[in-house]
Amino acid sequence: MSADTRSHQAAGRTVPARRRPVQQRSQERYERILDACAGLLDEAGATALTTKEVAHRAQVPIGTLYQFFSGKEDLLAALAHRNLDHYLQRLDRRLSAGAPAGPAGFTDLAVDEFVAMKRDVPGFGQVDFGLAGTSGPTGFRGDRHLLDTDLDNNAAVALRLQALGGEVFAAADPVALTIGLRVALEAADAVLNLAFRSDPDGDPVLIAECKRLVRCYLAEQLGHD
Repeated sequence: MSADTRSHQAAGRTVPARRRPVQQRSQERYERILDACAGLLDEAGATALTTKEVAHRAQVPIGTLYQFFSGKEDLLAALAHRNLDHYLQRLDRRLSAGAPAGPAGFTDLAVDEFVAMKRDVPGFGQVDFGLAGTSGPTGFRGDRHLLDTDLDNNAAVALRLQALGGEVFAAADPVALTIGLRVALEAADAVLNLAFRSDPDGDPVLIAECKRLVRCYLAEQLGHD
């Protein structure tokens, strides 16, 4: 079983799009709609986003958009899923190219890939694996559960990372690891949000501190030196 398959199985009950495309033409429209959503997020932000504008930017009838997505929250959830899938694929390639030495190396690669996507992927600054940088109500009922109906976004990401890590975390107690990764993600979110508020490309000092914070925490939580 591949790391990608294990990570999907670990995620719990995902939030599906209204209808997944099967035919190539429909798949292309589906991806074009998500691309348009991502581009508009950079221009207008999540709260100002409308399905009408997304359909217009994607050059599809509004009815076509609603064939795939029930509304704006469903659209944002699909984008968050795509972002997470791409992130895990990128991280898996880095791991396969040269496995890091334990959780510390995994942490550095995980942060590096997140920062790279934050800099380069359209819309990722607004919606990464959930609504980025939100600390209060946003007007979306499901903003904390874009990835999973039962788990909050970071809890769902933690399970995917735990599955992807595989042998990296083999010696860790599974319960401690699940808790540790979730707490680490919450801490990393806060520091990386600060890093990108301070500098549009991410303050390198704060990014380094994020890595140090997570490495130290996981070393203590998982019993590594």
